[in-house]
Amino acid sequence: MKIGIVVSEFNYDITQMMLERAKSHAEFLGAKVEQVIHVPGVYDMPLAVKKLMAKKNIDAVVALGAVIEGETGHDDIIIGQASRKLTDLSVEYEKPVGLGITGPGMTRLQAEARIENAKSAVESVVKMYQRLK
Repeated sequence: MKIGIVVSEFNYDITQMMLERAKSHAEFLGAKVEQVIHVPGVYDMPLAVKKLMAKKNIDAVVALGAVIEGETGHDDIIIGQASRKLTDLSVEYEKPVGLGITGPGMTRLQAEARIENAKSAVESVVKMYQRLK
């Protein structure tokens, strides 16, 4: 199985650790990370995910990001719109998309505590791929 990963550069210190966890867990599960695309933020992910989903050599995509609470409700809007579009792309391309985006409403400390959640997103796409083959 070949997967693509789209990772947000926003909150880079957290998302890069998420990326490393995702890569190592993919290898552990026998999946190959074929391509990684870095995007500015979670809101920018759907276009990169769509480009990966259109490739014949990509079986699934994992989206990684951390949406930390700010002074406004911006974090709710960002994750709501991004997750909805990622779901739409999964259905459109009939390929799994793993939602490895933590938040909204979390602090930086909570985001750091959720770095390991990246592994769950990888595991979900591997399981879905195997069950849909």
